Amino acid sequence: MTVEQNVLQQHSQKHQQTLLNQLKEVTGTTDVQLLQQALQVSNGDLAEAVAFLTEKNAKVPQQDETTYYQTSQVASDRYISVGSQADTNVIDLTGDDKDDLQRAIALSLEESNRAFRETGITDEEQAISRVLEASIAENKASLKRTHTEVWSDSPNPHDRKRIDNCPVGLKNVGNTCWFSAVIQSLFNLLEFQRLVLNYSPPARVHDLPRNQKEHRNLPFMQELRNLFSLMVGSKRKYVDPSRAVEILKDAFKSSESQQQQDVSEFTHKLLDWLEDAFQMKAEEDREGEKPKNPMVELFYGRFLAVGVLEGKKFENTEMFGQYPLQVNGFKDLHECLEAAMIEGEIESLHSAENSARSGQEHWFTELPPVLTFELSRFEFNQALGRPEKIHNKLEFPSMLYMDRYMDRNREITRIKREEIRRLKEHLTLLQQRLERYLSYGSGPKRFPLADVLQYAMEFASSKPVCTSPVEDIDTSAPPGGTTGQQLPPPSTAEQDSLPPLESSGPASGPTTATTAPQQQRVPIHKPFTQSRLPPDIPMHPAPRHITEEELRVLEGCLHRWRSEVENDTRDLQGSITRIQRTIELMYSDKSMMQVPYRLHAVLVHEGQANAGHYWAYIYDPHQRCWMKYNDISVTKSSWEELVRDSFGGYRNASAYCLMYINDKKPFLIEEEFDKETGQILSGMDKLPPDLKHYVKEDNEQFDKEIEEWDTLQARKAQQEKLALATAAAAAAASAASSTSTSSSSPQPMSIESSPPDNAVPQQDPEYMEQPSPTNDSKHLQEDTERAISRAAAEQEERSPEALLNAAIKLEYGRLLRFAQEDTPPENDYRLQHIIVYFIQNQAPKKILERTLLTQFADRNLAFDERCKSIMNVARAKLDLIKPEEVNMDEYEMWHQDYRNFRETTIFMMTGLELFQKTNYVEALMYLVYAYQYNKELLLKGLYRGHDDELLGHYRRECLLKLNEQAAAMFESGEEPEVTTGLGIMNELVVPCIPLLLLHDTERDLLAVEDMRNRWCSYLGQEMESNLQEKLTDFLPKLLDCSTEIKSFHDPPKLPSYSTLELCERFSRVMAALGRVPSDGR
Repeated sequence: MTVEQNVLQQHSQKHQQTLLNQLKEVTGTTDVQLLQQALQVSNGDLAEAVAFLTEKNAKVPQQDETTYYQTSQVASDRYISVGSQADTNVIDLTGDDKDDLQRAIALSLEESNRAFRETGITDEEQAISRVLEASIAENKASLKRTHTEVWSDSPNPHDRKRIDNCPVGLKNVGNTCWFSAVIQSLFNLLEFQRLVLNYSPPARVHDLPRNQKEHRNLPFMQELRNLFSLMVGSKRKYVDPSRAVEILKDAFKSSESQQQQDVSEFTHKLLDWLEDAFQMKAEEDREGEKPKNPMVELFYGRFLAVGVLEGKKFENTEMFGQYPLQVNGFKDLHECLEAAMIEGEIESLHSAENSARSGQEHWFTELPPVLTFELSRFEFNQALGRPEKIHNKLEFPSMLYMDRYMDRNREITRIKREEIRRLKEHLTLLQQRLERYLSYGSGPKRFPLADVLQYAMEFASSKPVCTSPVEDIDTSAPPGGTTGQQLPPPSTAEQDSLPPLESSGPASGPTTATTAPQQQRVPIHKPFTQSRLPPDIPMHPAPRHITEEELRVLEGCLHRWRSEVENDTRDLQGSITRIQRTIELMYSDKSMMQVPYRLHAVLVHEGQANAGHYWAYIYDPHQRCWMKYNDISVTKSSWEELVRDSFGGYRNASAYCLMYINDKKPFLIEEEFDKETGQILSGMDKLPPDLKHYVKEDNEQFDKEIEEWDTLQARKAQQEKLALATAAAAAAASAASSTSTSSSSPQPMSIESSPPDNAVPQQDPEYMEQPSPTNDSKHLQEDTERAISRAAAEQEERSPEALLNAAIKLEYGRLLRFAQEDTPPENDYRLQHIIVYFIQNQAPKKILERTLLTQFADRNLAFDERCKSIMNVARAKLDLIKPEEVNMDEYEMWHQDYRNFRETTIFMMTGLELFQKTNYVEALMYLVYAYQYNKELLLKGLYRGHDDELLGHYRRECLLKLNEQAAAMFESGEEPEVTTGLGIMNELVVPCIPLLLLHDTERDLLAVEDMRNRWCSYLGQEMESNLQEKLTDFLPKLLDCSTEIKSFHDPPKLPSYSTLELCERFSRVMAALGRVPSDGR
């Protein structure tokens, strides 16, 4: 049998076995011939096969569990795992050999029984789980619908430009984050990267591909080469993998079954295709010799299955690719591996006697350079009828020593395993003994014995202090808590009814009764006080009768017993710690640390069983740090972040695949050197000529895109500049005309009408000057006039210049006090005057002076001669300021910052007003833009913007409210409501989620988690098929963890407010908020 036939049979075997397992689980039928007949009749359609079996009412024959071991006695190598590279005697499920078929089914049954004994989950359940948790985007080929783009490219190519030699990301072209995670992990294996880049198709293929496999695999290989070349030399921040993805996805749209494969199957398929492509090349290069496939050399290893069946030993060598591991029930990777390497009852495997017990062990004979573990984190919940993700924590090391699993260390490992088993048994006994000390008692509530003895000692040592219930009342104060009101004395009858104990109690006596009437007892009317006398009740639990001798003996015993218990507890804890340490160090001797594997990549899944998002953490050995590859986003990370997201037990994220590399084979991650110069090859130098040309063309196209963008922006800027110049000229002409007609006397030249040389015409900001005193400048005019009046009253010299200087000084002093005053949020003096904003943010003195001069140069002051003369002096001073004295670019920058502050305030104020009115749809955009703009302001200084925690709180709350509204609409089931609800999520909530993920704050992350959990909770509920389809289409967008800012709404248009209106409305809004929530300011 040729290798190519082997490959085809292996693919057929895997596909058919998957369908058999699914059909067996759904119908409960285990008759393999009947199952195969059903699949044949239905042409591979699972639903039709189930219907066929249901109509047949097939009976389930019993399978002999020991059949599996009979197959193990065949003394030949067998390839049973991932990949198509085989040795001999492949089990052929497609032929007519029923013995082969029975052997394969028996093998599957025993595997199922072993998995069920260890985890409580059968292999059939795992198979169904893997199929059912398939990526939502690839849910079913029969669902013909158009997926909308999750996000779109930024129109500005500079945003998509690669920075220096940063790693290149991969664009998510429609729920393909799994592809990005797998490809990035493989690409960063430099040996694998070199193999792909330098691959050349067989020469004969250039004429005509011989079969369907070549028609499919070779185009995919070429697209993968193109993709890798762009990831090496592109000028883009991220590249588009659409062509390679489409070829890979199309292969799963089988005509036999509409069922799409899960993510793990995609990974297997990817490696299978690569293996096939390299196999064709290897066969051509080494005709007549056994070809070596570099993919097999890199990713595949061998293990020896050693077993005993009723006293008969057997050994088989088998090949493996990605090694599957169960997660449920284990705390770390070594525990998973230990369980996977031992099957059944293994005592007889290395015992002197040949007992009837059966079992087998796996021992690695050859490990691949790249060792991949597939973590099974999904199980099928029979009660709920749906797959569930296992969120249990599973730890794994950054350096994994595989010596204990190697066949050459078989005897040593067995001895150590036996020693560990003995130590664990002893450890269990010690822990049980310790538990008796720490949880003492026979009832439902138990306590540490040392504490029980301490409590007994405290009880025995307590002194009895007795009183009646009446004495528990504090007679110095009434129940209301006031002390000034005197209480009426009790009547004679009441006094006679009190117990005799009262006459000798500490609160009684003639002195107390006559000198302090306010402390007299309150009459308590209770049934028992009127009927009979109660027994003496101690104030605190204490012995009623105990002699000094008894107390001394008891205290001595309790002290001694407590000391003994504490010593025993410490001894047990010390013994447990020593045994645990011994077990941990069992394999730490040098002889068992000769096969080191370093963690190269961790592929992470976040979400539930039916939907989620994938990304990868990959170690960069040159920068000595971990990198996070999340679609187009590639960022530096840390081991701590990897642990948080990968170990599990924290939110819904956990590793599903671990990729280790042999630490003694540095060629896997070493850069390639130029043979002539000895220099490291990087960038385009790595690429063969055909790929250099391909990347060069793409880079030229991107450069052209940037050039066209820059030209367009320059043209727009020029048009805006011309428009501004035209507006400025029109304003200057209008100002000159107004000045000439207002008075016949000569006026000083204004900066607007005749700017000095080299000065850019400047228009005063709208908050500094308005054409009419009825608008925004009215408050400024009033402030200015008050300053002038005060200056005139205090200043002896009455010249306009002296009055101007004095008025400016007074106005500055007033504003300085405002800037230094600690005010509540609703009284923000920065909104009242720009100078307050400048002072708080330490603007340069020259900026302050020019701004104040502009205020006093306002033409609206010219209502009397004194103000007019001061205005003219101020305008003349402005004209005399030389360009080198005040940097006008800096001046304009400060005023632009203030305009941005006012604009941000309006966004914030409007958003909060709408939020208070429960208009969350409109409020969201205002709050989102207020938060984003405010964040930019705060980057320049603490007082440049508003409280970011307050804004963050209401932005977060608004999203949560919208999520609740949309979920309620979806739950209604009414088509218009469902459409509106999903529209809210797709258009408003989903685009905002990256904003919450961007800064990684705990409250924002929890809010995102709450929103996602709400929608994931619908996965197991019964609903109409159209709702299920809509949910299936929507969930991947919600679960996308990319922090890339996606296509977004334009900011809302803002109304124009005068300063007075703005301050009043802002004050009302902030006051209406009341107390800021605990997670707010």
